[in-house]
Amino acid sequence: MPAPHRVVIVAFPGVELLDVTGPAEVFSVASRVAGAGRPGYQVQIATADGGDVRTSSGVRLMSDLTLEEVDGRVDTLLVSGAITEVEGSVEAVVDMRVTAWLRGAEPRARRIGSICAGAHLMAAAGLLDGLRATTHWLTAEQLAAEHPEISVEPDPIFIRSGRVWTCAGVTSGMDMALAMVAQDHGQPLALATARMMVMYVKRSGGQSQFSVPLSVQAPAGDRIEVLCRWIGEHLDEDLSAEALAARMHLSPRHFSRLFGQRTGSTPAAYVETARLEAARRLLEETDLSLPEIAAASGLGSVKTLHRSFQRRVRTTPAEYRRRFR
Repeated sequence: MPAPHRVVIVAFPGVELLDVTGPAEVFSVASRVAGAGRPGYQVQIATADGGDVRTSSGVRLMSDLTLEEVDGRVDTLLVSGAITEVEGSVEAVVDMRVTAWLRGAEPRARRIGSICAGAHLMAAAGLLDGLRATTHWLTAEQLAAEHPEISVEPDPIFIRSGRVWTCAGVTSGMDMALAMVAQDHGQPLALATARMMVMYVKRSGGQSQFSVPLSVQAPAGDRIEVLCRWIGEHLDEDLSAEALAARMHLSPRHFSRLFGQRTGSTPAAYVETARLEAARRLLEETDLSLPEIAAASGLGSVKTLHRSFQRRVRTTPAEYRRRFR
């Protein structure tokens, strides 16, 4: 039997539960799906003191070993994260014992990654200097301010910079773990693992944390929520505020006010975001030309496509495709 890949997930008091259990479950399921004869994964949870650790949800996790007991080679070293509220604002928690240990442990790991605000611990240890990195959008501004040497990108689900990986909030750790399974064993096993877990495996690293469906804070069946779903299915049609207001049988002024209350966005900004998100998916998943993508996404022309990408994603469509395909 081939030796399993050793995965060590670092946890500490107050950690987000799913930061630890989400990736752990992906690796566990991948091992079962791979079956005998292929190297699976051995997952270990390591904490500073050993024993159990209380997570932010109150659920306690049992560790397998202390940080000092993590000896020898580690295939994948993952650092989970924690977020706390300080004087009305959200901040990432940096456990200094974990940070100090990471400096010495990192050279022994073939691959290292952070989940959610775990990027702040890796940054404090100097492991992200000069690299592109992401974290939960709530703490991305903090990460950029405290570590200007890091190129912080608050938008992607996850980013791979060589052997160093970082990902966004909570469930994106599972997406990153699936990508690691694909790197280790190929895309077929990652797809089979996702199917077993009833996961949407198409959440590639380039997908935005700010997916437009998440911006609609309206109850199911709400007229604006229904309209937003319709917009996503008709991106190549006239989606001006006037046309949308007419569809809702409202005056443009009343419609714009109602739409803003429900979504926190103007109709024009929402439509552009929806079209840009569609264009990003097409760049990631298809070989369509830029004119075809501009037409299918409703952006109309390659010039508009370029302008939207430069303003919102700060790169060109061609560079985006090279980076995330």
